[in-house]
Amino acid sequence: MASDYSADVVIVGTGVVGCLIAQQALDAGLSVLMLEAGPRVDRWRIVENYRNLPPSLRLFHWNAPYPPKPWAPHLETRTAKEQEQYLQLEGPNARAYLQGYVRYAGGATWHWAGICWRVTPEDMRLKSLYGVGRDWPFSHEIIEPYYTRAEYAIGVSGPSDPAHQWPANGKRSKPYPMGPIPFGPGEHRFTEAAARIGMINLPAPQARNSGVSYDGRPACCGNNNCFPVCPIAAKYDAATALPKIEAKGGRILANAVVYRIETGEKNAIDAVHFFDPDKRSHKVTARLFAIACNGIETPKLLLLSKDERNPNGVANSSDQVGRNMMDQPKLTAELELREPLWTGVGPVQSSSILNTTQGEFRSRYAGAMFRMENFARSPLGAAAALKKGLVGKALDAEIRRLSACTARLTVEHEILPSANNRLTLSSQKDWLGINKPNIYYDVGDYVRQSAGEYTVPRLQQLAAELGATKFQLSPEFLNSDHIMGGCVMGTEPATAVVDADCRAHDHPNLFLPGGGAMPSATASNSTLTMAALALKAADAITDQLRHG
Repeated sequence: MASDYSADVVIVGTGVVGCLIAQQALDAGLSVLMLEAGPRVDRWRIVENYRNLPPSLRLFHWNAPYPPKPWAPHLETRTAKEQEQYLQLEGPNARAYLQGYVRYAGGATWHWAGICWRVTPEDMRLKSLYGVGRDWPFSHEIIEPYYTRAEYAIGVSGPSDPAHQWPANGKRSKPYPMGPIPFGPGEHRFTEAAARIGMINLPAPQARNSGVSYDGRPACCGNNNCFPVCPIAAKYDAATALPKIEAKGGRILANAVVYRIETGEKNAIDAVHFFDPDKRSHKVTARLFAIACNGIETPKLLLLSKDERNPNGVANSSDQVGRNMMDQPKLTAELELREPLWTGVGPVQSSSILNTTQGEFRSRYAGAMFRMENFARSPLGAAAALKKGLVGKALDAEIRRLSACTARLTVEHEILPSANNRLTLSSQKDWLGINKPNIYYDVGDYVRQSAGEYTVPRLQQLAAELGATKFQLSPEFLNSDHIMGGCVMGTEPATAVVDADCRAHDHPNLFLPGGGAMPSATASNSTLTMAALALKAADAITDQLRHG
């Protein structure tokens, strides 16, 4: 066993959370080593993979341009058989936890939409205000400065009018670093239709550059394939941060699959162990460790690392590791419209309706975020027209009609944390002999009641206002790829895995930052909150190593 790796701070994972912590630790004069299970690739390679996909895989198979290495498997959806290989899912709503992250250097930000909503003060007090879920261990006033730092760190464009921000007219330390991305014609139509029935469609804050370069990245030019990959890096992804980390002296080791966390005296973390692609084991020591794989891989690693001191797994004296797995259960509606809508101008997502997430009704059923997908519909229109057996001018006319006169509406629900929604270790093992993750998932009556009484009727109203002639609702809840829970945050070690700084209650030099720590899911995209928690953890890490 080799053991020649060491640093002040070792970070497992190279996504946005790991990169923000690495940059701040390096700025504080600490040495940093980052370990990534998957490969490190150039942007052109992903773009070429995407261009060479058959049309049937270009939409809704965001993992397809990212073939996994044998030692770092992730979900693949090109075929039903592939889809069952890695994530082992069970429960009434197993399909709704089919999470599409990739194990590449840069993580899931390679193919995220770039949407950067903040949570509201009410989102952090569900138990106090509505008697459901969990409260956060700190107030919105505490997290607000970290939101601002995160927006400047990753480069977020957004509206300057407080009435068009979210939370509306809320307190902000600074304005967004860039102005908003302009709406395309479809977004304008959708905003007008929503307003007629009292729904407020807001311009989404986005981690992509609006009209100017920012942090060495160019302005967005509207390629409209933000996922699976931005071809020019106008959208933030963690891969763009890796060279900057190396320029500051940080080291990044790809193809290093961490499989065990080693504890020592006083239950502090002494080392992590990883396999290289030749299945050789290596040991890495550090003063402090941050596990930032994601909300699935982090609890999996903790459970894999059980020892005599920690028989239920590292950081798991509360038995909460792997519990409270959350996403935002999603329903979609496919529409045909009387008039052209012309989606596809600008980013794939540019706006959302959020006033539907708040209200006293949250004591009975879930709030939800509504939006219209702004991706270009031409591949779908062409596939549908060909299936009709048309040829010549009739085929051409039908492709044009379906490309312009169809749309997808989406609603994403707020789920409550539940101990029964649980990640455990499957008896099935991967190429390295490591247990695969097994996840039980039930969206719960809180979400089902919302869909029945609230969100589906509102979707139907929205569709009618857009002039829909056909309305087809997805037959079951789907995943939103916003992985939360699994290492839940709280002040009490008996009921939570980490404290308010994402430090493990059981281990003084172990941090578990990111979506896994979030006590509530809310109905809005989680990445900016994960980034804010990363910066809050980074403050605690640098302070601890300076004074601890």
